Amino acid sequence: MLPIEIRPGIYWVGVNDRTTDLFEGLWPIEEEGVSYNSYLIDDEKKAIIDLSKAIKTDDFFDQVAHVIDLADLDYVVINHMEPDHSGVLRMLLRLAPRVTLLGTEKTRSMLEAFYGITENVRVVADGETLPLGKHTLKFVHTPFVHWPETMMTYEVSQQILFSCDAFGSYGALRGGIFDDEYPDPVFYEREALRYYVNIVAIFSKLVLQAIDKLDGVPLSIIAPSHGLVWREKPGHIVELYRRWAEYATGARPTEVGITFLYGTMYGNTEKMMNAVAQGIAEEGVPLTIFDVARTHPSYILPALWTQRGVMVGAPTYEGSLFPPMTHVLEVATTKRVRNKLVARFGSYGWSGGAQRRFEAMLEPLRWTLTDSFEFVGAPTDEDLRYGEEFGARFARLIKSEAQASDAQ
Repeated sequence: MLPIEIRPGIYWVGVNDRTTDLFEGLWPIEEEGVSYNSYLIDDEKKAIIDLSKAIKTDDFFDQVAHVIDLADLDYVVINHMEPDHSGVLRMLLRLAPRVTLLGTEKTRSMLEAFYGITENVRVVADGETLPLGKHTLKFVHTPFVHWPETMMTYEVSQQILFSCDAFGSYGALRGGIFDDEYPDPVFYEREALRYYVNIVAIFSKLVLQAIDKLDGVPLSIIAPSHGLVWREKPGHIVELYRRWAEYATGARPTEVGITFLYGTMYGNTEKMMNAVAQGIAEEGVPLTIFDVARTHPSYILPALWTQRGVMVGAPTYEGSLFPPMTHVLEVATTKRVRNKLVARFGSYGWSGGAQRRFEAMLEPLRWTLTDSFEFVGAPTDEDLRYGEEFGARFARLIKSEAQASDAQ
């Protein structure tokens, strides 16, 4: 993709990455890809806001060269130091050695720690403005959205918010950069949720603080560092982020639905999973099912984050909980997926142990165990009938809990 003019004198000069398998070395993007959105303001003073990962160095500088000679660059605004935002920085300084780097006080120390850069660094204060000519930049400090040095940059004349990681998503751009160029942006909304839960969710309180800080600021375009540039409905992505953040703080109840996590070694737990799922479905409660041994936690976390019920089906393994289930619950703990209603069932061969381990894992999760049962070996027809009622009973509990929340 060539540079795209967002507004007069303001260009998207980003690049797509369809070859990286794991974002941050953790989160799968092999199928989805990701964009590294960088923005160039061509004015009396020339500035680049955000950069790119080092593996895209050549592509990135080719983009910039379509608009300006890099030697004419005056400023680089470093909204965020993470290497997918700053990886080309050393090469840029070789090509434009007199450029001034702008960032927070924390950015200054991180520039030295990451790249050994100490010269031509200027700290910008929260709310400080920088005139470039026809365009003026205003800097908005937003620490821990999602690193301590993070800030956003607002272009005053065109009302564009360069929002860094906030309001971003996974997903390489498919020929267009704007939300209105996609008749159905569901893919990017889904990937925005996965990105939020994978990357930003533990800082939800600070996300809400950042959104409140922007209250009253006119926004014609939101231009994040990853994903779509929102020009038709900039408020839409803000409201999605607000909703997801409020799930964490309890300011908004989560959705009526059940995330069904199961794992099976020889099919016995899977047989029961189908019976339990049938009982849930008969009650009309939305259900999302994941085989934890075959699904990366990255894809499980969004459902856990948004739905209020969790059903766990996992066997005993060597006197403890089935290891892939343990892993998913540990990731959920790390990401602070809290305050869920949960039920569990599982099989065992000669002795239990999974339930004991499962209950120990619930304490840091702050999940409330509502019901559980186990069976030996393969489930009998009677076991399966009980499993169906077990699922229906849990689904009714989720519905009644939702009605109680709505009544408050």
